[in-house]
Amino acid sequence: MTAPESDEPRRRQPVFGGSEEPNSLFGEILDWMLAPLLLLWPISIAATNHVANEIANQPYDQALAENVAAIARLVRIVEGRAVVSLPVPVRAVLHTDSEDTLYFQVRGPRGDILSGDDEIHAAPGAESAGPEETRFRDDNIGGEPVRVAWRAIAVEPGRSPAVIQVAETRRKREALASRIISGVLLPQFAIIPLAVILVWLGLSKGLAPLARFRRQIGERRPGDLSPIATRGVPDELQPMIVSFNGLMARLEQNLQAQQRFIADAAHQMKTPLTGLKTQTELALRENDPAQMHRSLEQIARSTDRASHLIHQLLALARAESSHDKVHKFEMTDLDALARDVAREWVPRALAGRIDLGFEGTDWPLLIDGVPLLLRQLLDNLIDNALKYTPAGGRVTVRVQAGERATIAVEDSGIGIPEADRERVFEPFYRVLGTDADGSGLGLAICREIAELHRGDISLAAGEGGAGTRIALAFPRCRNASLLDEFKRVAQGNEP
Repeated sequence: MTAPESDEPRRRQPVFGGSEEPNSLFGEILDWMLAPLLLLWPISIAATNHVANEIANQPYDQALAENVAAIARLVRIVEGRAVVSLPVPVRAVLHTDSEDTLYFQVRGPRGDILSGDDEIHAAPGAESAGPEETRFRDDNIGGEPVRVAWRAIAVEPGRSPAVIQVAETRRKREALASRIISGVLLPQFAIIPLAVILVWLGLSKGLAPLARFRRQIGERRPGDLSPIATRGVPDELQPMIVSFNGLMARLEQNLQAQQRFIADAAHQMKTPLTGLKTQTELALRENDPAQMHRSLEQIARSTDRASHLIHQLLALARAESSHDKVHKFEMTDLDALARDVAREWVPRALAGRIDLGFEGTDWPLLIDGVPLLLRQLLDNLIDNALKYTPAGGRVTVRVQAGERATIAVEDSGIGIPEADRERVFEPFYRVLGTDADGSGLGLAICREIAELHRGDISLAAGEGGAGTRIALAFPRCRNASLLDEFKRVAQGNEP
């Protein structure tokens, strides 16, 4: 026995795991809501780090620029030479800092160090720097990263400038950036779990109508196929419930059709079986061999009629219950199929001295269909036409290609009165005044098969108002127009 399923949602793997196991709608939505948040968090950390470093650089870069400007005011140009006069207190101030180490340097036009620390590397691109312009760069001194501010001072036209540089280690900057990052990111560690909880609660509340819908279905009686009310149902669920109600309606129709079929089959089988029983009892009482032989012939004919009835009942049941699991639709050449079926009925037509003809398209006429059921349809139409056409008459099977694929069976028989043309498609209905044996199921089967193939069936009088013409029109395959164009080209009729 199979264990009953739990009411709780099935466990699932997250989207990142790539699992193919059955999942829940709740888990799927939760994954797709949290996944962007988890992906954006590292990006937020990187962006916060960049912005924090930029913010931390601004005040300290300003202080470095002021130091460069202060030293620049102490540099004089005397006879084409840069002269630096730095008092001892100024030197002491430049080298005094409780956290960072400061360096300064003044280089002459020839690159010689006029004053300051020689650990600072020469400034790149000093020749192209504009006067009174302070520039910044990142460098390192003794393996420790530093921030360098520098300015070029023109000495004489055409000569290299003197360069003033002030460097500072990055300890205070990194400490300020760390405080900024921690101030921004630490609240996120509390906000993200809270966001996850709120998303969880929001999803639970939003998906509550699905749970109510599941309970409403589970509480129904087994035979209750009535539609579900859509009042108070969220807009997103209404299309699903409408589709579900349509499914229930079709299921109820199928069940009613099965019940009608069982009742009709029981009623129709009762008559031939009763007749067989009566004829058998009469045969058992006969002593005359000739009379017994006639009784046995009657029994054989009754058996044939019962067998035909059973065959037709099974065909009707097959047509009414056909779906993709029972009969698979495939591309079918209606012209070739009709030609083969008509050829199989030639011996029967010859035996009845009936002219059976076929008019085809001489070209594939493709539709989406079930070959077995289409063959059953054509068999019933040709069988009826031959049955109700007297000797010397004619029956024509005609296939035509147009906007739709059309197949017609026309005979010169006794015809069907106009008043009965609609009712002959009802199961077990037979036109009064006909002597031919029949179950009254042939055209009902044809109608069921036509509807299954999204086709139309029509009945009219034959040529000249005599006989009967039954026509069916089916939708053609999508590439049918291409085949028609190719046919015109092949026949030399290209427009």
